[in-house]
Amino acid sequence: MRLPTALLLFIIFLLPCAALAQGDTRITFLGRQLEKGRDPRARSQAALVLGATEDPEAVTPLCGGLKDPSELVRAAVAKGLGALLEPKGLDCLQAVQGEADATVQAAVAESIKVIKAFQSRRPRFYLSLDALKDKTGSVPAELVKVTQERLRSKLVRRGAQMAPEKESKAAAKGALKKLGVHGYRITAEIQATDSGGLRLQLLCMTYPEQSLMGQVEVNAAGAPPADLLKALIPRAIEEAAATFEWSSET
Repeated sequence: MRLPTALLLFIIFLLPCAALAQGDTRITFLGRQLEKGRDPRARSQAALVLGATEDPEAVTPLCGGLKDPSELVRAAVAKGLGALLEPKGLDCLQAVQGEADATVQAAVAESIKVIKAFQSRRPRFYLSLDALKDKTGSVPAELVKVTQERLRSKLVRRGAQMAPEKESKAAAKGALKKLGVHGYRITAEIQATDSGGLRLQLLCMTYPEQSLMGQVEVNAAGAPPADLLKALIPRAIEEAAATFEWSSET
């Protein structure tokens, strides 16, 4: 496997405010529709769309939807949680396995099965992810936390198995030998750009040796910080995966 050294890749893109604004407010809007929509069909549709967002922030409104009075909605919520593939969603589903309605019970069981299968799949690579750093000093702490969760979720969907925090070098080597994959460490930072936008930088090292491989940076401007960060995450991961050739080949 090729390991580029001191590699710096810049990807700069500007997205219209309207397009970006759809991202951060979408979960709130759909969550409100799920909670307060009068028509069960509309609430069900909101639940399914929430599940398709691939956003860990959608877990909270969906878990709340498992208490909806409509069986149609509860079944849709269960399917939405299954589509999200989030561990917290699995906890919510397991808590309602005693659901009385047969259709909802079947949806809950199927989603539990899907999430467990996802969690037990063979990873493509092993990853130690450091806490996200805000170098701007202006991003709200809650937004930094949300961005960290989204970053982790996207990396897992990309095929990462996350290393435990404070894992010893010996334990890491043992895990890599057992899994038969490469190990990486990612340090992510939020930085300000000269144009007033934001930059998401991912520094990649081998793991557990921690030899520098390089870094990728993606920039965006023209929208609120929450929308910029949500747009930057998948782009940064895509570039990092291609640049550092994340794979299961050893």
